[in-house]
Amino acid sequence: MKRTLYLECYSGISGDMTVAALLDLGADQKALDEAVDSIRPLVPGFDIAVKRVQKAGIDACDFEVILDKEHENHDHDMEYLHGHHHGHEEEHHHEHDHHHEGKHHLEHEHSCEEGHHSHGEGHHHHTGLKEITGVLNRAKLTDGARALALKIFGILAEAESKAHNKPVGEVHFHEVGAVDSIVDIMSAAVCLDSLNEKYNITTVTVSELYEGHGSVRCQHGILPVPVPATANIMEAYGLPVHFMDMQGEFVTPTGAAIAAAVRTTDRLPGKFKVVASGIGAGKRNYEKASLLRAMIVEELEEQRDKIYKLESNIDDCPGEAFGYVMDRLFEEGARDVYYTPIYMKKNRPAYQLNVICKEEDVTKLEQIIFRETTTIGIRRVEMERTVLKREKRMDNTSLGTLEVKKCGDRVYPEYEALAAVCQEQELPYLETYNRVFAELNKK
Repeated sequence: MKRTLYLECYSGISGDMTVAALLDLGADQKALDEAVDSIRPLVPGFDIAVKRVQKAGIDACDFEVILDKEHENHDHDMEYLHGHHHGHEEEHHHEHDHHHEGKHHLEHEHSCEEGHHSHGEGHHHHTGLKEITGVLNRAKLTDGARALALKIFGILAEAESKAHNKPVGEVHFHEVGAVDSIVDIMSAAVCLDSLNEKYNITTVTVSELYEGHGSVRCQHGILPVPVPATANIMEAYGLPVHFMDMQGEFVTPTGAAIAAAVRTTDRLPGKFKVVASGIGAGKRNYEKASLLRAMIVEELEEQRDKIYKLESNIDDCPGEAFGYVMDRLFEEGARDVYYTPIYMKKNRPAYQLNVICKEEDVTKLEQIIFRETTTIGIRRVEMERTVLKREKRMDNTSLGTLEVKKCGDRVYPEYEALAAVCQEQELPYLETYNRVFAELNKK
């Protein structure tokens, strides 16, 4: 049974959108709370909130990292991000970040790596990948969640390293960026790990990343969309991207890093059923609602093979011969045999004989058709088919032990076995079939 986590990024992706969607999908919030509590002594000035919100009329989960006054960065101030913000711009320059949904400030905050902050902000510490690794190593995490969080941070650091032409070890992030980035990324890793344990996920599919265009204001200036760190991740990890005719930043560096870290394929199974779904809301208000959908899908077991179809139009053969040749064809391995009423030349009523068989049985079955009917020609067609996995077994029912056939996710009573019981106990076949089918397929 193959189960896939599918992230549908048609409205972009960010850290808090991802956490919200995964929580809505069924991730263990208790494990998340315990992980968050474990880093409070190490990462000051934050709290988290999980609530329900309406986004474009759709009910969604919202995950927010709430920073105290000292660490607040007004990440979702749309006027600041995309407008012409005056007056307080210089006063709060150090507080603002360009990111989209959950304050993914990591990637541009290290512009102050020399440790100098304007307006008396020298009390902010500079945090590098080494310090962040130390926090994650001391956090209450499973090995899987810790490894994934470190992988995501590593991808971000590499992208920033390239953007600023500095070694990864010299990429630093001041505390405003590090606080919520650590919480977002760690939370996403915890949620992904708990879902993997719950659903035994075998693959992760990430759709195209839908991104806007234009520019966005970050802490130290105005950058084009996608911002350099995001673009670097898209390039390095071959993430498929679709640029919308819409202004705004929809894909944040943290969102891109999560996608790069977890994605194993960009294709869903050919046929599947949806086991669970969740929707995470973003914070920014763009023309297109910021919603990330996550789903657990289960691949339906299918087998592809090739078969042959033999067909012949016959207008001068008695009915007894048709009955006899059908029995002989089934005895010799035909997968199916059926007749279709047709009209042939001179408006003669006739039948088309159709035989479905394996390639190795073609010659043998054609010889039977020639010998037992009046046909003088047989058409042969090679066909591809998709079939559900089949299994015959004995199963317990209210009528006793019966032979059944399992096809995909459904179980059917075998006709001969059920018919014999109905005849022996004088039961109506259709009513009995429906009852036994319901018993065999109860959840």
